[in-house]
Amino acid sequence: MKYNLEEIKNLTIDVSATLIAAMKQMDENDCKSLIVTKEAAYFALISIGDIQRQILSKGNLNYAVKDVLRTNITVGTIEDSPEAIREMMEERRIEVLPILDAEKKLVDVIFWRDRYDSRQKKKKNIDNIPVVIMAGGKGTRLKPITDVIPKPLVPLGGKPIVETIIDSFCEEGCTNFYLSVNYKADFIKFHFDSVENKEYNVHYFKEDSPMGTAGSLRLLKDIIKTTFFVSNCDILIDQDYHNILKYHRDNKNELTAVAAIKEYNIPYGTMELSENGLLTNLTEKPNLTYYVNAGVYILEPHLIAEIPEEEGLYHITHLMESILARNGKVGVFPVSEGAWFDIGNWKEYDKSLLNFKQRFG
Repeated sequence: MKYNLEEIKNLTIDVSATLIAAMKQMDENDCKSLIVTKEAAYFALISIGDIQRQILSKGNLNYAVKDVLRTNITVGTIEDSPEAIREMMEERRIEVLPILDAEKKLVDVIFWRDRYDSRQKKKKNIDNIPVVIMAGGKGTRLKPITDVIPKPLVPLGGKPIVETIIDSFCEEGCTNFYLSVNYKADFIKFHFDSVENKEYNVHYFKEDSPMGTAGSLRLLKDIIKTTFFVSNCDILIDQDYHNILKYHRDNKNELTAVAAIKEYNIPYGTMELSENGLLTNLTEKPNLTYYVNAGVYILEPHLIAEIPEEEGLYHITHLMESILARNGKVGVFPVSEGAWFDIGNWKEYDKSLLNFKQRFG
């Protein structure tokens, strides 16, 4: 199958477009790369990884596509055989491969999902890092279904959300999972006891009373002794965990939090005032961008010992504040809004279910 730029218009973006526009376009078209054009002709490629690296390096999204383009983009040629192209895309995990002629002009574009499998099979890049899943909440915002089953067993993609989360980590090599349980814990244990031929181990630790999103981690003291993931049981992210782990280790963070980039449009002109109510600035219908806590983290094991022993709720945000107070390092890894699936309440659940079906079929 051959394409031209008009046929793949939804997957092309001008070199002058903003990074937030590129992320939105990737979300809308369920892709992680876009073809960059300049004066309507092929110019380069941009990936979600390029955007993430720019955010991590510069700290904001106030840049254009042209500011993040790589010079070493992999391309194919009209002389490459189908076998060579597939091997190149599989080895380098390429989603979109431009095919150029001898004059470096674009003659075709190959999309992995069209030509081969619907999704690339992830390589097992994580060395069996433990994963803790917070599965003890009552899920009051999802009543009445959580009166019958616990929130971790609410379905997403034909499976309970907690099993879908586990599968996503298993794809990258994780096999040891620790579930913090409390409400309807027997339901959760019964479910995993019933899963046949599972290639992972599930360990349980029980809160006698709610301890918060980090409080129950102290029950794992002397059990987990390596870097580990923590995930809420009502979210899923479409992101290679290997990349988050690499960022965490490269920067020697003690804790890394994943954040979804959300943009809010204010449909009114806004005003900024100084003393005595004097107008200093007018902005017409501004767009505001925020980094929203996505509920996935990487922690170093020494942090478990820093969680207070006293009873009461202790959330992971309290742990972050404690680390910052002693000048420790807390990193933030950005993902696009469309890569974050939240089922914490009915409104978000309905939206996530639709997005999940579009992305994963």
